[in-house]
Amino acid sequence: MMRTDTPVSVKLENYTPYPFAIEQAELDFSLEPEATRVRTKMMVKRLAPGALVLDGVGLTLNGISIDGQPLGDGDYKVDEETLTIASVPDTFELETDVTINPKANTALSGLYISAGRFCSQCEATGFRRITYWPDRPDVMSRFHVRMDADKAKYPILLSNGTPSKTGDLSDGRHFAEWDDPHPKPSYLFALCAGDYDVWRDTFTTMNGDHVDLGVYVDKGQAKRAEWAMESLKASMKWDEERFGRAYDLGVFNIVAVRDFNFGAMENKGLNIFNSAYVLASPDSATDADFEAIESIVGHEYFHNWTGNRITCRDWFQLCLKEGLTVFRDQEFSSDLRSRPVQRIKDVMTLRARQFAEDAGPLAHPVRPQAYGSIDNLYTATVYVKGAELIRALTVLIGDDAFNKGMQIYFDEFDGTASTIEDFYSCFEKASGKDLSQFRLWYAQAGTPEVTVEEAWDETNATLTLKLSQTTPATPEQDTKKPVPIPLRTALLDGKGGHVAAEGWENGETVIALEEAEKTVTVKVPDGSPRPLLSINREFSAPIRLKRDLDQAALLELAAAETDPFNIWDSFQSLAKAEIFRLLDEPQSPPDEALVTALADAVRQNEQDPAFAALLTVLPDIGELFQERDPADPAGLDAARKRLRKALAEEMASDAERILAKPSPEPFAPTPDQAGTRAMRTAMIGLTGAKGTPEAASSLKALFDGASNMTESLACLRALISIPGKPRDEAISTFYETWKDNPLVIDKWFAVQAGQGTADDARRLSQHPDFDLSNPNRVRSVAAAFAMTNLAAFHAPDGDGHRVIGDIVARIDKLNPALAARLLTSFEQWKKLEPKARASAETVLTDLRAARLSQNAMDIVARALD
Repeated sequence: MMRTDTPVSVKLENYTPYPFAIEQAELDFSLEPEATRVRTKMMVKRLAPGALVLDGVGLTLNGISIDGQPLGDGDYKVDEETLTIASVPDTFELETDVTINPKANTALSGLYISAGRFCSQCEATGFRRITYWPDRPDVMSRFHVRMDADKAKYPILLSNGTPSKTGDLSDGRHFAEWDDPHPKPSYLFALCAGDYDVWRDTFTTMNGDHVDLGVYVDKGQAKRAEWAMESLKASMKWDEERFGRAYDLGVFNIVAVRDFNFGAMENKGLNIFNSAYVLASPDSATDADFEAIESIVGHEYFHNWTGNRITCRDWFQLCLKEGLTVFRDQEFSSDLRSRPVQRIKDVMTLRARQFAEDAGPLAHPVRPQAYGSIDNLYTATVYVKGAELIRALTVLIGDDAFNKGMQIYFDEFDGTASTIEDFYSCFEKASGKDLSQFRLWYAQAGTPEVTVEEAWDETNATLTLKLSQTTPATPEQDTKKPVPIPLRTALLDGKGGHVAAEGWENGETVIALEEAEKTVTVKVPDGSPRPLLSINREFSAPIRLKRDLDQAALLELAAAETDPFNIWDSFQSLAKAEIFRLLDEPQSPPDEALVTALADAVRQNEQDPAFAALLTVLPDIGELFQERDPADPAGLDAARKRLRKALAEEMASDAERILAKPSPEPFAPTPDQAGTRAMRTAMIGLTGAKGTPEAASSLKALFDGASNMTESLACLRALISIPGKPRDEAISTFYETWKDNPLVIDKWFAVQAGQGTADDARRLSQHPDFDLSNPNRVRSVAAAFAMTNLAAFHAPDGDGHRVIGDIVARIDKLNPALAARLLTSFEQWKKLEPKARASAETVLTDLRAARLSQNAMDIVARALD
């Protein structure tokens, strides 16, 4: 029988507290790859009437008892997903004995084997694959863990908390025990066992407590964990200084795992990381890799307070830990590096990923009201838009009130599973404001659009601003209410300064647009010329801004801006308009005035090379895609390339001058060096955009002489789009040099899939090194092609859709969560031009008729319906 049903929806309105508390749990693991035995003892106390229902998937039940008395078959009921005991005492000790098969666990959820080592991943619902348990975040328990294993194969045994007893057993086995004194939900449980190399260090907290730190990696790779360790110590120090939060255990460990569905996991005291976000060395990692490691290590560490010490009551509150912690890691990166550059990068991610999500059939509120599969709730909306709402809150109530509210939150909700309402109550206390309307942001999907109209009264020296907001309809939400939109605003004098205005400190203010429409009248000194309006500075609210400004006005505004973000954004608006014009007028040349102005802006900001490099980056196809209906990705890509080529030709002498200088040596992942390399990388990219044989020869010479992975990969990426001998040699040389380094070969796959054709993606998916069981490798081909190469993925012949459909069908049998994530690449299919739209619909319809997992069916059903 074909499985074509939509997954059963779980609804927020149906939440009820679990009727039992499990204050203490003891888990005893006898680790064997194909038959691990798990004995669980839990101390249970009734809180409300009801049967005891425990989650359990893929478990073989060997025995069960209450207070030492074995239960008979009629005393309980077991099905594929639950164990139910209808009648239990008010206080009792429940023991279960189960067997699991980690080696067969290709879903990488629960306890599984990676590179011959045991590893766990329990968020969101993996713990039920380990033992019978109420697998929900509001059941928090103190865990004592004992494990035994073959000592020769698994000499290191790790779990949450603090190590206690260890010892040798008979038959070459040994054991270790771990105690976690902090109550935690089951999704934060972790266990790792194997043979590792370790990079060790220590940290002393602001309270004077000593913490032993360890990063566990593949044998021979310890030195490559040094940057992750430095990032961890920087994170611990920053959280103390910025939020007054100290670490609370004597041990903090990180384990790097090659086979992992996510970037990393914040399990209490034992973070488990995708090895891509741990291992780094100058020869094999780019500056982007070093920055990502720094950010992700910070993110997972910051979860210790925003996610672990205070967790979420239910999965509908996921943004409470993830959005808040993304905000914290963004602030961390901003303080360690360049705040303006970090802000721009964060907004680029938001616009490319989350705005697209908000505009398609998969749109959902930051706090959804229902979900079909919890794994599919880990979205850009929850994470990235969730972070933007925290940032908007800081603008609305001010930094002082925000910092005070965070301290109230830490103090009042430590050790609890909380909600969005709990969180915002703290800021209402701190600010004295009613934030109930602000919480509408969490209930409504879609990206608000704010229109700004200006009227200048020269006689009275007043500027009148008419602001209005609308939010487009999204699935199941046709009508939207106004949300509070805090807009950082300034009046510019056109000379690099601000214009004084009544009630505006230093010519700046925050305009809170809380209604559908609002009029603001600004009085400037009599006789003043008309000021230039700078609005939504630093991208203070996650909105689309609409202003009726022509090219001349935008160029004037860009030249007058004092906010780096708005300087960049002005040129993004100019470039976007020009790309659309070139799409509609394919025979006309790129606008010379715009190209010259953009090149001049890059030159004028060379003293800040990281920022200057960002000015060369034209709007992403995914962002352009959202503003055309129907959308023609191939046409947009061609128009974008024409503008980029014109910029490359304009800056040819600049590229030659910049690239003639040597790259900084010795390599260090510092902001200054990274900025220099970012500018060099931008010039490498522009050189490739010319597409000439001469450009290919120059790039090949740079590739051969590259002293670091940042520039080596940049040259390879630039060469990919120029067919010929230099490109082919670079592809071959890169592979032969790095074929024994999986993380680097992931980049080799991704660079080709991200710029190639559907045939290239298909060829790469059939390469001997392609591995369906490894999420990094699958993403390096399928995600790189479908999510970053939209022109090829959405080609009218439909071949791109078929390639990804085939990969999804294959991977779904092994790893449903990964299959579902790849399917989100179809989220904008209804906006495509007719041929590509029909192709996408055919692939989705065929997948719907197949025997797909619940995870994949959830995405397919939402995309189609």
